[in-house]
Amino acid sequence: MMEQGSRLAAERRDLILERLLASGAVRVAELTEALEVTPVTLRRDLQQLEAEGLLVRVHGGAVLPPDGAPALQARQAANGASQSSGAPQTIGVLVPSLDFYWPRVIRGMEQAARERGAKLLLRGTSYEMQDERPVLERMVEHEGVAGLVVAPNTDTDHAREVIEWLHDSGLPFVLAERDAVCGPERTPAESVTTDHALGAVLAARHLAQLGHRKVGLFISRNSPTSRKIIAGWSAACRELGLTPGEHVERILPDRRDPRFSGAVDAVLDAVLEAGVTALLVHSDREAMAIIDVALARGLSVPEDLSVVAYDDEVADLFTPALTAVTPPRSSLGRAAVETLLARIHDPSRPVHRTVLSPSFNSRLSTAPPRSV
Repeated sequence: MMEQGSRLAAERRDLILERLLASGAVRVAELTEALEVTPVTLRRDLQQLEAEGLLVRVHGGAVLPPDGAPALQARQAANGASQSSGAPQTIGVLVPSLDFYWPRVIRGMEQAARERGAKLLLRGTSYEMQDERPVLERMVEHEGVAGLVVAPNTDTDHAREVIEWLHDSGLPFVLAERDAVCGPERTPAESVTTDHALGAVLAARHLAQLGHRKVGLFISRNSPTSRKIIAGWSAACRELGLTPGEHVERILPDRRDPRFSGAVDAVLDAVLEAGVTALLVHSDREAMAIIDVALARGLSVPEDLSVVAYDDEVADLFTPALTAVTPPRSSLGRAAVETLLARIHDPSRPVHRTVLSPSFNSRLSTAPPRSV
């Protein structure tokens, strides 16, 4: 819940943006009188709005940003939608987990909602849940949500029914880290996703540049993210001429599975037998487990075996700090909420399918192979 001071600041900044949209420029002297605030307070408002990319400060005031008014209009539209009912818009959020990958995504959602006067109703399920429709129905029927951001489990018998339920509900919805089509016309659903295939390409290119030729990929679960990583990795290996005849690729059991330890040992056996010198591992925890086993066997990381982790949740905390592919989790959450609020305000706008690029962080777990 916003404090009174925060609410007044938000209202003040909205008035500044309204004047800026109307005239293309605002002056500090005029605004201090109109808003009955001190110049120091007003300059702080302008500084915050500039940080959000909504204006450019100049001597004595502010002007529209170089790309014109679209960002301001979107902000005002979202605020107008949430304020038209006299109460904050409630956005329903359903994700398959409240740990590992998703907390940073949720924080990005919360920040975007807070800035636009909306609030989140958060629910977490699990990757094992077959049918998420009862959870969604309760959110719609009993909580009065204005729209939904959903990351459904796409690998269950009910996956298609869940997507069709979202489509038939009549509520605006945005898929997070998922792609789907809806209805008899097979219309793409609105979505915000990470280009995980590109993340795998970035990892393969990094290893190739270091001189690795025989590389391996290991993933922790069969998921939409894993499938995109596999596709990008396979294409990059073909393009870069990596592992022409001995490509090692395995799916590891969940860490809670009693078979996990034996599977990690088998991974190292396969790696050593194939002469692999570098691995991409999804995700951080599995990468750490592989390194622990490698070190216990007397291997040196990165000299004998380079390892790239995919997710970068805790990769920098390990020893050695893990080179990692970093999905833009917070930005993805923010973009999902912004897309939903824009859809609520303008139901006729074109379907948006936003794809965000991951980044790559080179740390201490990768180096040229000994033979280079």
